[in-house]
Amino acid sequence: MVTHMQRGQIHFPDEQKLEIFAIRVADLLTMPMTIWLEGDLGTGKTSFARHLIHALGYEGRVKSPTYGLMEQYPLAGSQVLHLDLYRIADPEELEYLGLIDLLDQKTILLIEWPEKGGQWLPEPDFIFTFSYAEQGRDLNWLACSKAAQAIDFHENQTSNCLH
Repeated sequence: MVTHMQRGQIHFPDEQKLEIFAIRVADLLTMPMTIWLEGDLGTGKTSFARHLIHALGYEGRVKSPTYGLMEQYPLAGSQVLHLDLYRIADPEELEYLGLIDLLDQKTILLIEWPEKGGQWLPEPDFIFTFSYAEQGRDLNWLACSKAAQAIDFHENQTSNCLH
């Protein structure tokens, strides 16, 4: 059980800084990992997911799963599942996705609008909350699991790129 949670905030004045951060996250993630992506429409959730999926090695088109609820991206020896729950009316709709059957030890699960998923979602390792800033976007992150707490986004490489 996690007794304390690590948290931080990062500012992205532009899309390029968000991409640099996604590359950094891709370099540090361990599997399995569940990341909840929270925030209002247009705050950067899907952009972050797209950059992260590409940074993890997927070379094809990364599209928003808004209408299909879930997109699956096979990687060398692993996979990314990207869910967007914005349009679901009832959390029980997730039962029909077969999400539980798709999760394994080599999966990174990205979930936009997790508050709509109720008890059907796995607990997060990270919660990334995106918000509008005066210039660009802010990300408040919370490391909820031991695996997530072992990752440090504030190492010199990150702070030099992002601040």
